Amino acid sequence: MEEFARIKRLPPYIFSIIDNLKMQARRAGEDIIDLGMGNPDMPTPQPVVDKLIEAVQNPKNHRYSVSRGIYKLRLAITNWYRRKYNVDLDPDAESIVTMGAKEGLGHMVLSIISHGDVVFVPSPAYPIHPYSVIIAGGDLTSIPIGEDRDFFEEILKATKRTWPKPKMLILSFPNNPTTQVVDLDFFTKVVDFAKENNILVIHDLAYADLVFDGYKAPSFLQVPGAKDVGVEFFSMSKSYSMPGWRVGFAVGNSRMIAALARLKSYFDYGMFQPIQISAIIALNEIEQDVEQIVATYKSRRDVLVPGLTNAGWQIESPKATMFVWAKIPEQFQKMGSLEFSKVLLKEGKVAVSPGIGFGEYGEGYVRFALVENEHRTRQAVRGIRGVLR
Repeated sequence: MEEFARIKRLPPYIFSIIDNLKMQARRAGEDIIDLGMGNPDMPTPQPVVDKLIEAVQNPKNHRYSVSRGIYKLRLAITNWYRRKYNVDLDPDAESIVTMGAKEGLGHMVLSIISHGDVVFVPSPAYPIHPYSVIIAGGDLTSIPIGEDRDFFEEILKATKRTWPKPKMLILSFPNNPTTQVVDLDFFTKVVDFAKENNILVIHDLAYADLVFDGYKAPSFLQVPGAKDVGVEFFSMSKSYSMPGWRVGFAVGNSRMIAALARLKSYFDYGMFQPIQISAIIALNEIEQDVEQIVATYKSRRDVLVPGLTNAGWQIESPKATMFVWAKIPEQFQKMGSLEFSKVLLKEGKVAVSPGIGFGEYGEGYVRFALVENEHRTRQAVRGIRGVLR
């Protein structure tokens, strides 16, 4: 059979190796604690569920919706930005509802990037950030981030050696997988850089609310002039514990929003309308539930990190996200992140994500997802302690 050129550019999904081993172990009757996939485990807050049930009962909501999202949801989105970040947005021209941030970001890149366009993406990165570029036919340039690296030095070096000049920069802070956080001054420099170099910016703010120890994650759009150069995505999967509902949105630059809206109009009729109606309730009425969700992730972090530290694995406690990014202990460094993840699974009965799955600069690390309760997290720590000994 003939090769499919676009699919050939996509490598095998590294995480599937660990997933397959995990499933084999479970079929053999082993109790595997899965801290690999960042799949939120807490139930969606009840007011959101109740609104869905009510909206489903109305047959008018069973018809096709609109691909850019119903107006009242877009209005709730822009009001949320005004309350949270003091950012004014036009619900018609500067906002769009997406089927999760992942779908929206992938389609926005597809709507803007052409064959040969250069896109800068930090590495390590959540896979859709670099691979949306590959799918669109663009040329990916990885910008290393992490400890002992100055992002702006790295991006200036990359710009000097890149031709043609980059068309887009994709960012995400608080960062998955590294949990790295930034302040508003960081985004001011990003906007200045984008304007100086005529670059578009996509910022993924998926972990806006999952912040701890007094840290508050800024919005890229809080910087004056940010709307001139870019957009910001948000997912309701984490803050509102709505992962399977697939609700996200993008706001910001009207030309970029219009490009995505036009592409989506060919691909879909929007998500099921009762889900959109329920999302309005989430954005407007359940701030206390969000605070409880954040507190739960913090309590899990405060079990996992000290537990591993006491076991001899020195790990920095993250200020944000639902993850812990851990450098592989020195005695295991040579085997690499994939083999070390296999050891944790086979001997410690704990599944984690190998850092290499997030790009070349993720090698040497593993990622823990805080998706098990405190009891199971302590059990995971005990299993890992046995491996380290």
